[in-house]
Amino acid sequence: MERTYPPLRADEPTTLRAFLDHHRDIFRGKCSGLTQAQLAQSLAPSDMTLGGMMKHLALVDQSWFEDDFAGRGTMSPFDTVDWDADRDWEWHTARDDTPEQLFAWFDEAVRRSNAVLDEALGPAGPGLDGLSVAEHPDGLGRFSLRRILVHMIEEYAQHNGHADLIRQSIDGRTGE
Repeated sequence: MERTYPPLRADEPTTLRAFLDHHRDIFRGKCSGLTQAQLAQSLAPSDMTLGGMMKHLALVDQSWFEDDFAGRGTMSPFDTVDWDADRDWEWHTARDDTPEQLFAWFDEAVRRSNAVLDEALGPAGPGLDGLSVAEHPDGLGRFSLRRILVHMIEEYAQHNGHADLIRQSIDGRTGE
C-alpha cells in the first residue's frame, strides 16, 4: 500500500495536511486485507474493533471539517442516527458492516474533508486561522482550522496505536 510521507521542509498547511494524510494511510493499512469477522474482533479487555474505529474515524474526520468547520452537516449514514439513544452508535454497529461499506464510508469522509481543506486553504479561503461555524461546547468560542487539523492528527495518532495492538492480535502483523 502506498503511503503519504510528510515532507522534511514545507509550509505549515502543507506539513499539517501531509501528517494527517500520513496517519490516514497508516490506519487504512491497519485495516486492509481483513474480513468482516476480523474487523469485528476486539482485544480484551477493550471492546474496540478495527471496524468500529474505521467507522468512528470516518465520522469524526468528516464531521470536524465538513460539519463543525464548514457547517454543511454530516454525511450518510451518520446524518440519520439518533445520537441521544446511542452516543457510540458507530462503534456498536460496525460489526454489521462489510469491509467494503466501511472503506467506502471512510474514503468518502476523507474525500469530503479534503474538499473542505482545499477550499479553506485555497487562494480565496480563510487559511489556517479561519474559524469554524461550530462553537466549543463549553462556550470557549469557535475553533480555528489549525486547531482542527492538529486535533485530527492527534485523533488518528491515538487510534493508530490502538489499531497496532488490535491488528497484531488478529494476524500477527506489526509495523506501520
